[in-house]
Amino acid sequence: MTSASGRRNVPLLTRADVVVVGSGSSGSSAAIAAARTGADVVLIDKLPFMGGNSTAVLDTFYGFYTPGSGSRKIVGGVADDVVAALRMLGPVMERPNTYGAGTGVTYNAEHLKLAWERLASEAGVRVLLHAFLQQVTVHDGHVEELLIATKAGLRRVAGHVFVDASGDADLSHHARFGYELAGSVDPAQTLTTTFRMVNVDMARRRSITTAELHELMAEAADSGGYDLPRREGSDHSTPVEGMIATVMTRLASTRQTPDGLVNTTDPWFITEAEMAGRRQAHEYARFLQDKVPGYEDASLVALSSQIGVRETRRVFGDYRLSGEDVMSARTFEDQIGMSGAPLEDHHPGADTKWQYLPDGQTVGIPYRTLIVRDADNVLMCGRCFSATHDAQASVRSMAQCMAMGQAAGTAAALSAGAGSEPRALPFETLRDRLLAAGALLSMEQTTSPVSG
Repeated sequence: MTSASGRRNVPLLTRADVVVVGSGSSGSSAAIAAARTGADVVLIDKLPFMGGNSTAVLDTFYGFYTPGSGSRKIVGGVADDVVAALRMLGPVMERPNTYGAGTGVTYNAEHLKLAWERLASEAGVRVLLHAFLQQVTVHDGHVEELLIATKAGLRRVAGHVFVDASGDADLSHHARFGYELAGSVDPAQTLTTTFRMVNVDMARRRSITTAELHELMAEAADSGGYDLPRREGSDHSTPVEGMIATVMTRLASTRQTPDGLVNTTDPWFITEAEMAGRRQAHEYARFLQDKVPGYEDASLVALSSQIGVRETRRVFGDYRLSGEDVMSARTFEDQIGMSGAPLEDHHPGADTKWQYLPDGQTVGIPYRTLIVRDADNVLMCGRCFSATHDAQASVRSMAQCMAMGQAAGTAAALSAGAGSEPRALPFETLRDRLLAAGALLSMEQTTSPVSG
């Protein structure tokens, strides 16, 4: 927070009905939905492009479909528009997840940058890139404005309703709203630097199974010739001929220091992790070239623009989704979306823990998990939403982040238009607007299984 005297000489850059911090899958969806609902929207992000992890780290949307014997599509609305925009730019693949987590939608991440920008522009969102949140001005739980660092210096951004879609819950942190630091109770999920290889002989790569790939990985690690901390990483085909993308590396996401627990929100720690992740990616690429059929003539062509972070801060909301809620496939009267994804815990160690929901079932995502408990005019969405460690390990898939974002953005716009607080918004009003926009809120809307 900052004082009035500290703000006095900082120019006001702009004001808006809705201010969204973070342009990942959730934040971009929130901004698009809010603008489509009639609000004047400003979307702020630190990167030079929109999309967050969806463009900077990964190339696959998970969570659109339930896993299991009868796959059903459970996310729609803005998320469907994103996929349609991608298909206008090039091929999009649907493929099974390596670990049985359902059908994934794999795309060209460079195309997705353009898709997000086009949808935001068409909706009328004012996008501000290369902007870092520094401070938040709060009065009695009401956020008044943000202080951001830009190429032009410090600037203020004022708004009526704010959406924290920063992933790391930066807005909530700077406003001193309550949250749980990942790793303070349960071990925090690890970090991953993704990379892509080209000139892969796809037929030869398909000559071995995923289990055989993991055996080769374990043998290489046990030989002492390769430093491979994770032994069951995955590689998958992409829409680009001869290109394979990976999710293989594994780095610690927290460290205990004399001053307490630190994670990737610490500037020294994230710097070290970024550099270590790139070194580890090169080691996995060397393993692939040396040991895996099809990679003999392949080359490392790209590293993720930033390291993949799965959790740092989880904000306390009006309701906190639990692992028990997920595993019992609980439904809620105020649910704004669904998740059928398993609990996918990338814990420290050589493997990943998977826990699956009952076959074909989903857990609801309550609107209350998007309302910041300690604030009057702040919503949240994405991986910092109100959930326990294990629940977040299921519901953080990008399709669910888009569903949360559409709900948060719509609620923010409706609240700003009515001059009221998001928790005072009648859920029926939000529900009807989401349904009219194509969102899927319950299994009753998914009438027939789809192949996947």
